[in-house]
Amino acid sequence: MDSAPRASTSRKPVTLHDVAREAGVSYATASRALNGSDRTVRAENVTRVHAAAQKLGYAPHLSAQAIARGSTSTVALVVSDVDDPYFSSIAAGVTEAAEAAGLIVTMAVADRSPELELQIVRSLRGQHPRAIVIAGSRIDGTGTRDALIEELEMYHTTGGRIAVISQNDLPFGTLDIDNHGGAKQLALALAERGYRKFTIMHGDDTIRTSHDRRTGFIDGLRQAGITRCGAIEVAFTRDGGIEGARTLVAQGLGEIEVIFAVNDMMAIGAMTAFRDAGLTPGKDIAVAGFDDIGSTMDVVPALTTVRVPLREIGLRALQLALSGETPRLVIIPTEVAIRESTPTRSSERIL
Repeated sequence: MDSAPRASTSRKPVTLHDVAREAGVSYATASRALNGSDRTVRAENVTRVHAAAQKLGYAPHLSAQAIARGSTSTVALVVSDVDDPYFSSIAAGVTEAAEAAGLIVTMAVADRSPELELQIVRSLRGQHPRAIVIAGSRIDGTGTRDALIEELEMYHTTGGRIAVISQNDLPFGTLDIDNHGGAKQLALALAERGYRKFTIMHGDDTIRTSHDRRTGFIDGLRQAGITRCGAIEVAFTRDGGIEGARTLVAQGLGEIEVIFAVNDMMAIGAMTAFRDAGLTPGKDIAVAGFDDIGSTMDVVPALTTVRVPLREIGLRALQLALSGETPRLVIIPTEVAIRESTPTRSSERIL
């Protein structure tokens, strides 16, 4: 009987150690040569390593490449709400900048939860994308800020790039929308058009964007000599706008002339509810919003709002992250856009 051992029918996978041994270099040198590390490897060693890898049939592991380079070829975008056109417009800008840089965008939705946002960033840190862009207003009083900063700083120390939008209390490159100033200018513009009886439809004041827009609008009214203004707190969504308008109709609009909703989705929801109640927006009740999402021109009447360059913000945020510049604050200016939902009131209505 032949007792000689039989050759195995399965072939052991080629490892990077095998390549290094074949090329006559260290494991670290082989890793850098194949995985695209920024650290210098002599040209002759690169040639030897690649020749050895080809001879042995070695395929570099994508995770190893990411570790050696300090990042993958992806960009992570964290948004609060995937259904909100505000965030989809920002995502379009991030995608445009990523394509120009030869990168792929992955998106995660925090569902307006600071705790989930922290969990997402913690998970992303392990995946090590080239950059992380966080878009969404800070929510005060949640206790996650310090932990989020710690996670992002650990990510940054390993070569990750960071930019945030509308979160100017984080120590990273930030694009901050002038929410207070834009709302103030809108209030002044509406006062100039003859409006005197206002109600603000806003979200919870822990949502900083809502708070800044509400207080900015009130400051604008005060500057115009208007000291009384109603307010109703609802969800920071289209459904919140519907709910708020229904509540106001049920209570009786009384002398209210114009509703300022602190984002366009709330304003569009309010217009829908007013129409359902038999009222005509722009005639029976004026409505204004904030952001200038695409659908503001599609509703009837077209919605008065504050224009925010959302796509440009997304583009500039990723460019800022990839630039590697020292963290800085970029203030994004806004512009009032008066449309048919707030027609000029006759002079005899001005008190």
